[in-house]
Amino acid sequence: MIWAAVAAAVYGVEGVCTYSGGTEATAFNPRAVTALRSVGFRIPPAAGDNPTYRVSFSADHQPLVCFSKVYDHPDNPDRDFAAIMTCAEADDNCPFIPGASFRLPLTYEDPKVADGTAEEASKYLERTRQIGREILYVFSRL
Repeated sequence: MIWAAVAAAVYGVEGVCTYSGGTEATAFNPRAVTALRSVGFRIPPAAGDNPTYRVSFSADHQPLVCFSKVYDHPDNPDRDFAAIMTCAEADDNCPFIPGASFRLPLTYEDPKVADGTAEEASKYLERTRQIGREILYVFSRL
């Protein structure tokens, strides 16, 4: 969601609205938040069991409101959207997304496999950079 919004802004792709949702609502992983901050996103602290973060990437764009939610949360569209599956587990568990007019698995190894290890921070940073590069490339070709 975040990188797609950035890419749409960078390449002037009009009409792109980004949303996120998963198979369950937990919380935006604080390790991912740290990785995003380390590549330049401005993300003020947030609190609670499922904190809502306001992620900024440009003074010219409104912050993105990010929190963990299921794909059919009322904040998300219920029809005529593209579902991009970025997690292999979500891709396996959601072979059909109601309302999606297009479904694309663009799966990444979840960096949580490194949670609690010496490689934890580097894995989250690596995945953040990889997703950013790939999404920016895709938008550069539109």
